[in-house]
Amino acid sequence: MSKRKIVCFGPGPKFKGGISNYNTSLAKTFDKMDDVEVHIVSWTQQYPAIIPREFVDKSSKTDFLEGTNIQVKYITNYNNPASWRATYKYLIELKPEKVIFQWSIAVQGLPLGWLAKRLQKHSDIEVIFDLHFVIQKENSKLDQLFTKYGIGQSDNYIVHAYKTVDELKETFPNKNFKVNETGERNTKNDNTVIKLYHPIYDLFQPDANFDVAAFKQEHKLKKNVFLFFGFIRKYKGLHNLIEAFKLVAEKRDDVSLLICGESFWATLDSTKMSTKVKNAVFGLAKKLFLKKADDEREYNPLALVDSLGLQDSIMVVNTFVPNEDVNKYFQVSDVVCLFYEYATPSGIESLSYNFKLPLLATKVGHFPETIEDGYNGYLAEADNIQSMAEQMIRFLDNPLPRENVAEKTKELSWQNYANAILKA
Repeated sequence: MSKRKIVCFGPGPKFKGGISNYNTSLAKTFDKMDDVEVHIVSWTQQYPAIIPREFVDKSSKTDFLEGTNIQVKYITNYNNPASWRATYKYLIELKPEKVIFQWSIAVQGLPLGWLAKRLQKHSDIEVIFDLHFVIQKENSKLDQLFTKYGIGQSDNYIVHAYKTVDELKETFPNKNFKVNETGERNTKNDNTVIKLYHPIYDLFQPDANFDVAAFKQEHKLKKNVFLFFGFIRKYKGLHNLIEAFKLVAEKRDDVSLLICGESFWATLDSTKMSTKVKNAVFGLAKKLFLKKADDEREYNPLALVDSLGLQDSIMVVNTFVPNEDVNKYFQVSDVVCLFYEYATPSGIESLSYNFKLPLLATKVGHFPETIEDGYNGYLAEADNIQSMAEQMIRFLDNPLPRENVAEKTKELSWQNYANAILKA
């Protein structure tokens, strides 16, 4: 019996970040199915060459694809249209039933729209865009054009929040969208939108042999540990979290804040001429297309640690955390803080659930959909430092059972997610 052939298009496992982990996790789920053959078709370079950032994971030793039958092809270079044509040819040669594009940033609309438009001409291939957002925060005129061109070339869509459904309808007011949570496809005159969720990451597992007490003692972490994890970006509100933590630390002497993450715009050697050129050109592009307030390259919330005198209460790991070390920081923590300014479904939220950690989050985006206040987390008012501090104190006074977290997320499996995609 021939197998159903599925392509997961997105960054392969050699890249940093949540979308790479997401694409890899989805592919691994399909690989476990006896009647499915899965391929990862990946970028070699995901963004315009002027972007001054290192996107390849050069730290991790763990091979997420070890023991699988997944075939990975690194082929698509954003800056080389000839590679787009080579990618299209390769996809057609694979003869897939479905091609699932991971959509997480508008600038990729040019190559992804180009590919999807040509794949749509093949009636035997279903083109699906898995939308991690539609309207991004900056949302310049150029972003809007890239988004419409990129995701407008899709047969059907997956979203992780009803907010994203609303953004889709706003972006394409003349399209007829039919929304369901099962995966059933509609007629050719309609676009199906499958409202699912962000599945719980299974790439990272707790280590039963990890000595939590010894780690906390070595790094002078106190009894109660709040965790910020992931790339340091302004929209994630680390500046507000540090100021809120200051209020908590003034009242409690048994608290630590653990900050683990790479500063998003500080991954290249700033002394190199190539980095200086990229910064100059990228800065000019930012001025042309973005409001000054949206240029976060000078964003440095870690300076608050010293200015607020919190050196004894905050541990900072300001680097990309290798895959094999991720578990340590979650296992020594009691709760994860997501005091975002705005939010699309968060990979850090999903990762936290995998370690059964409750969440402290702001009432933005999808968080009120996934976090039940007082059950699997506590919700603070956005941009309100006092409210954030109050929720941190509330957690200290009323810790939430980890069993609640497990119960709330038991349906959020990759298997259920993949089954919905395969419905058609």
